[in-house]
Amino acid sequence: MKILHMHLKQGEIAVLVDQLDDLWYLHTILEHGDKVKARTLRKISIGGDEHAKVVRKPVMLTLSVENVEFHSHSNMLRILGVIVDGPEDIPRGEHHTIAVEMHTSLEIIKEQWLSFQLQKLQEASHGKKSDTLIVVMDRDEADFALMKASGYEHLSTLKGKVQKKRIEEKGEDFYAMIMEVLATYQQRYGLQHIIIASPAFWKEDLFKEIKDDQLKKIITLANCNATGSNGINEVIKRPEIKAVLQAERSAGEMQIVDQLLQGIAKQGNVAYGVKETIEAMSRGAVSDLLITDTKIKELRMQGNFKEVEGLMKAVEQNRGKVHLISSDHDGGKKLDGLGGMAGLLRYKV
Repeated sequence: MKILHMHLKQGEIAVLVDQLDDLWYLHTILEHGDKVKARTLRKISIGGDEHAKVVRKPVMLTLSVENVEFHSHSNMLRILGVIVDGPEDIPRGEHHTIAVEMHTSLEIIKEQWLSFQLQKLQEASHGKKSDTLIVVMDRDEADFALMKASGYEHLSTLKGKVQKKRIEEKGEDFYAMIMEVLATYQQRYGLQHIIIASPAFWKEDLFKEIKDDQLKKIITLANCNATGSNGINEVIKRPEIKAVLQAERSAGEMQIVDQLLQGIAKQGNVAYGVKETIEAMSRGAVSDLLITDTKIKELRMQGNFKEVEGLMKAVEQNRGKVHLISSDHDGGKKLDGLGGMAGLLRYKV
């Protein structure tokens, strides 16, 4: 994301979407009551009689945001709201939807920007293109996933079978098929890291078959007990690849959720659930606040976010950290299962 200008005294920040991950970041930043100004298409009637022609005209509109829709597998963010400013021939008060895609520029106006929102904006502006591929495999299946800001994108599943005796068995070599896919994704995404994981010895056998020395240099081997999403989530949390994934935001999110889960298991200094976490925040006991984007959206829809927002601000003022966790990955789903909000505490309350 490119920040075009920032006037915080007026509450205005203009941005340009230049990566698909930016859509997720905007989804976490935008909230009910914000003003958004962008160029959009609006249906206009030409002529006032029954034969009036309806055309879609590009116009610059400002909306008062009512809702924001984003799905992790789509390439579009939809901002729904009421028109508060625009050309004279566009009625105020009518509803409209701004579709935000790649190369869309928009201005966001808030009454107050919270620190965690500015942090996410800066994080997006310094964000790099996803360049880490995870491969989980066994004898007859390989799954390929690209790390993203909001978790990971499952790219493909490859079915085959490792031959027990190559001379006796005919058919395409499964390892060769995997290497072909690796080469394709390497060229497409400019990969800097490839993590290959498997139960038993499949990963080592595949690695021996790879003849490209440049490709071998960016490969890390890890263990896992399954393929598919379970295997990918397991690999993301493996300690031996922490250094490889340390720049990936979603891996960091999953690790702090794991820290919370370990604290719960040991009956340590943690709080979870909305009521318990709010109580801990009100006492200044929270050093790290964890909250999912789904929980924030739910609180906004219920009209209960203002209280939580104030406490989040208090956590930051008390030198604590606010961690916005995506519900799209395993860590976020687990946190949602605990109520969507939790805290690592300085002391028990």
